[in-house]
Amino acid sequence: MQAFFESFGGIGLAYLGAALAVALCCVGSAKGTGMTGEAATGVISEAPEQFSKCLILQVLPGTQGLYGIVAWFMVLLKIGVFGGSVATLTIQNGLAIFCACLPIALGGLLSAIAQGRVATASINIVAKRPEESTKGIILCGIVEFYAILSLLATILLVMLYPLG
Repeated sequence: MQAFFESFGGIGLAYLGAALAVALCCVGSAKGTGMTGEAATGVISEAPEQFSKCLILQVLPGTQGLYGIVAWFMVLLKIGVFGGSVATLTIQNGLAIFCACLPIALGGLLSAIAQGRVATASINIVAKRPEESTKGIILCGIVEFYAILSLLATILLVMLYPLG
């Protein structure tokens, strides 16, 4: 561990936090959209006209991957990557940025999987009562709320932490 800190210092921790935020959110989104897509294929094979309703449900767990990208972008913006001069970060600064990425990294991963489960179950609504499919979307939206809170926490922690 000491060798890591000596080699990469605070910037390594900041990059690691940003990378985990995007990677874990995308893993969760892939899992959630994959589960829902598998369930949707059964409905679509019997009722192809329900494709758009199934697609909406499948897309919902994918938003957490986008939230991870937003967090990644915010970290890179904060440390100056896009300005042409990357900030020199102390270990303390890097650790703070790393910790700031944890809400969306963990919240995005877990909420995407949970939302995938809700969306997968909501495919049953489309199969049995397609006119009621909006209820499944609303149920998925409740899980989405917690992913948004996780993203908000990360953005505030990253943007409000003073560097230097």
